Amino acid sequence: MIPRTALVERNTLETQIKLSLNLDGTGQACFQTGVPFLNHMLEQIARHGLIDLDIAACGDLHIDAHHTVEDIGITLGQAFAQALGDKKGIVRYGHAYVPLDEALSRVVVDFSGRPGLCYGVVFPRGLIGTFDVDLLREFFQGFVNHAGVTLHIDNLKGVNAHHIAETVFKAFGRALRMAMAIDGRMGDAIPSTKGSL
Repeated sequence: MIPRTALVERNTLETQIKLSLNLDGTGQACFQTGVPFLNHMLEQIARHGLIDLDIAACGDLHIDAHHTVEDIGITLGQAFAQALGDKKGIVRYGHAYVPLDEALSRVVVDFSGRPGLCYGVVFPRGLIGTFDVDLLREFFQGFVNHAGVTLHIDNLKGVNAHHIAETVFKAFGRALRMAMAIDGRMGDAIPSTKGSL
């Protein structure tokens, strides 16, 4: 099988990011983003998606974490698009429900080639520690825009903001893992009646 890997660098006046990705990894991860809570969430993607992921980011954190979080989402989306290529033989669709104590979230993904985000997550408070929960939507928006995926994220239950966020990211990793898996019956076919994604 051709390695499904990517190396992406994104440099702007606001952030400098270097990201390496292996879709057929074992969940190994290394993060240096300057945003500890984001590191914790990214670890959920790697571990539960069985993705090897290495991200080094330097952003304008003296302002806030907005540009860093959003641009990491953008870069991760670019890496997925690069690693999946023409998407021959993949399952295409993935979904997962993940609980954590009282919290329960559902994520559904389609590697459709069309960016779309439906985000149904309401947090009981605006901050988790010092992390602004509004930035999580910005992360996912950046990802879908550059990966070319349709992504539905819904928190179904939960009262603890940290638990809610963690179930979202764990379910995201699990849904990605399902959608990007190779279906041996597909051969080199693209999973679309249009013949392309």
